[in-house]
Amino acid sequence: MIVLIDNGHGIDTAGKRSPDGRFREYLWNRWIAADVCARLLADGIETRLLVPETNDIALSTRVRRANKVCTEAGAANVLLVSVHANAAGDGSRWMNAQGWSAYTSPGKTKADTAAECFYDAFERAFPDRKIRRDYSDGDRDWEANFTILKNTKCPAVLLENFFYDNREECSWLLSPYTQYRIVSAICDGVKRYAAL
Repeated sequence: MIVLIDNGHGIDTAGKRSPDGRFREYLWNRWIAADVCARLLADGIETRLLVPETNDIALSTRVRRANKVCTEAGAANVLLVSVHANAAGDGSRWMNAQGWSAYTSPGKTKADTAAECFYDAFERAFPDRKIRRDYSDGDRDWEANFTILKNTKCPAVLLENFFYDNREECSWLLSPYTQYRIVSAICDGVKRYAAL
């Protein structure tokens, strides 16, 4: 299996920061993505960073890069994980939303199976935090027509790792220990999926 880690957004993406400016999503996503890649590689799982650049890379380019790997390795042998942190507002003021969630494209696909593995991992890692679920289609993940989810040939899951425009969660997300726990949970989710 090849795991593609997509670190969302770039240094030039407008907004995408906490109201106090301490949290910059593009940077946080890159910290998490780099750590996930390093840990999975150390555990013998072939892992590639989809976007090594600092600037924002167009979604069409991200999809093209992922699909190239799918063509070479076979789409069934590839899993794409898009790393994000969530926001409820436009970054101008603190909001109350909180919690972790995962998204897949609409319909029943192998991505739903992968998302269930991530839900199991995050529920185990964060029993003290809110886990956001949507059971409308019979499983826990949320469904959306995000380009990175619907246009990639392989199963793709987008992880929204808590809310950076919630004052408490923002401070918590900036803690190195929290980041370590999030990376561990993402790696656990990948390993659960790989073991199926």
